[in-house]
Amino acid sequence: MDYIKDLRKLVGKMPVILVGSVVIILDENKHILLQQRTHPYGVWGLPGGLMELGESSEETAIREVKEETGLTVSRLKLHHLFSGERFFTVAANGDPFYSVTAVYYTSTYHGSLVLNKEEAIQLAFFPSYEMPDTMVGSHREFIDDYFKR
Repeated sequence: MDYIKDLRKLVGKMPVILVGSVVIILDENKHILLQQRTHPYGVWGLPGGLMELGESSEETAIREVKEETGLTVSRLKLHHLFSGERFFTVAANGDPFYSVTAVYYTSTYHGSLVLNKEEAIQLAFFPSYEMPDTMVGSHREFIDDYFKR
């Protein structure tokens, strides 16, 4: 994330566009892997994060899932690209940004779940009809949109 820190040094509090990827990881029962995050604390969301310089969105998705869950994902399929005015956010530190998020899905993964305590409090699979109450709003939208299609 040094790129974003360096960018913020140059632009201050000016809104920027940040590109990221998340992955809807489905187990054999079509349950979705979520992580209960440390930032914002206690809020559930999909594994994923922001693109680093030189990465493709697929590489971002694979790297972030590995860092956050210990799983290695493959056979990613692009569900949808989400962007626009409604994806404007002001981070807890006051930094404003517009997000462009590539949402992938897969049921192909290997490895064991490993909790990254810097990123998450816990990891768990949830059925689509029993999502946690406290979720990243856009991630709930991504999941709802996935199941509508």
